[in-house]
Amino acid sequence: MKIEHPYLMFLGDAPDELAAKTAIGIKQWRPDWCKGQLRLENCNADLGLPDMTIAQAREAGVKTLVLGVANRGGIIGPVWMETLLEAIDAGMDIANGLHTKLSTIPELAEAAAAKGVSLFDVRHFDGKLPVGNGEKRSGKRVLAVGTDCSVGKMYTALAIEAEMKKRGIKSTFRATGQTGIFIAGEGISVDAVISDFISGAVETIAPANDADHWDVVEGQGSLFHASYAGVSMGLLHGSQADAIVVCHEPTRSHMRGLPGYSLPDLKTTMEVNLMHARLTNPDCVVAGFAINTKALDDAAATKLMADISAEFGLPCVDPVRNGVAPIVDKLQEI
Repeated sequence: MKIEHPYLMFLGDAPDELAAKTAIGIKQWRPDWCKGQLRLENCNADLGLPDMTIAQAREAGVKTLVLGVANRGGIIGPVWMETLLEAIDAGMDIANGLHTKLSTIPELAEAAAAKGVSLFDVRHFDGKLPVGNGEKRSGKRVLAVGTDCSVGKMYTALAIEAEMKKRGIKSTFRATGQTGIFIAGEGISVDAVISDFISGAVETIAPANDADHWDVVEGQGSLFHASYAGVSMGLLHGSQADAIVVCHEPTRSHMRGLPGYSLPDLKTTMEVNLMHARLTNPDCVVAGFAINTKALDDAAATKLMADISAEFGLPCVDPVRNGVAPIVDKLQEI
């Protein structure tokens, strides 16, 4: 799917900022794509963008209304319908990251068909995909992997792409999850792909390219997470990664959502990911570590990153605190 920008960010009746985390991520990484925000009564989230009506957004050249808010159960409630129908009538596409599919709501589907606009349900993929073949392809690829879910893989990948572009390195962020797709404007949410086709999906979104071009592939899940390891494995094989970056949150007491499972250590994480990555790229290496040190003070964070770097002889950074320049330096050696 390819989503047209600029965007109008729909925050609906979000009760707080956390409910709008998708919209916050899009605004952070693609501020030039976000023309404004649309908030309903009782909305307590604010992106700091101009508040717009659908009519004002249309005048500003908005192409897509993005549902940048999540609610319990991913439901598209009646209170939103008037706005969604108004956007369709104004000729806007709608992009949706919720579990509920816009295309299954007859009133919206019929209106969109009549106006010739698109409804993008980015958590779902209904197209045809090949089975992965593992054949060597040109170009370079780096994949963010993790000790657990939600440790900063998307942020790390986006930071790497931004640093590469700053240096004039040919690079493209390849989105594999719903927020990443909104940020990239295209991609495939691999957790919605039938398991036989996950590696083929990644081969599709990160195809053969110029020899000096880097695809920066968004990671998902963790090989060590009992719920999501299958998606992580498919990403490793399909990306045919030349390098991986290991992402970690050091204060976790257990795997996210799995109290009975402890996090693996960094050495194990590195070795197991490399072993599986080398099925499709025997030359895959680790380019460094990205540590989410948000819960640590400056002194503790600095010491931890220095210790990890010394132990493995590789760059170790917090992409938020100090950027990813040392990791990109390492990638340029490949």
